[in-house]
Amino acid sequence: MRNTIHLFLILLLAAACSGKTENQSSAAEDHSQHQPAQSENKPSKSPRTSAMAMVDGNHIHFDYSSPSVRGRQIFGGLVAFGEVWVTGAHKATSIQFDKGVKIGDKEIPAGKYGFFTIPGEKEWTVIINQVWDMHLADDYDASKDLVRFTVVPEQLQDVVESLTYTVEETSKGTAAISVAWDKTKIKFDMKNL
Repeated sequence: MRNTIHLFLILLLAAACSGKTENQSSAAEDHSQHQPAQSENKPSKSPRTSAMAMVDGNHIHFDYSSPSVRGRQIFGGLVAFGEVWVTGAHKATSIQFDKGVKIGDKEIPAGKYGFFTIPGEKEWTVIINQVWDMHLADDYDASKDLVRFTVVPEQLQDVVESLTYTVEETSKGTAAISVAWDKTKIKFDMKNL
């Protein structure tokens, strides 16, 4: 009896090691059905892009994610009034200048900074902050603001589908910066030091 049990255990072990049982079908040996689906590389709905210009030898450069309207209510909807916004999507928008600039009466040294806004129905606050590397406005700290100023938004007749920054030299050493999306546009001047 002992030999019969040993023989049965050996046969059972041998069957287990072969990887097959009587209930397995030949389809189970075809592993192609178990391969993970190939992920499609879909383009981002908010692609990373930039806006830049040389302004009398000063390279001014914005790096931002450009979301689209896609039929949504943008200001007062997707982008809340009265809250700090990265003025883009995902990662915070950055602004960089090779030389120092002046906005209003505030001087900003050459460097790379975070660019934020606080949209409002009648007035926007524009913010240039020391910290540019963050996701959304998660780590935004007002104590690190270099400049804060207000602008009056302009209502546009036509929809600007994708968030668009422009940097345009208007006279020697002076640039007009604008941000437009949906039917809203803000604009301010920046002058080389």
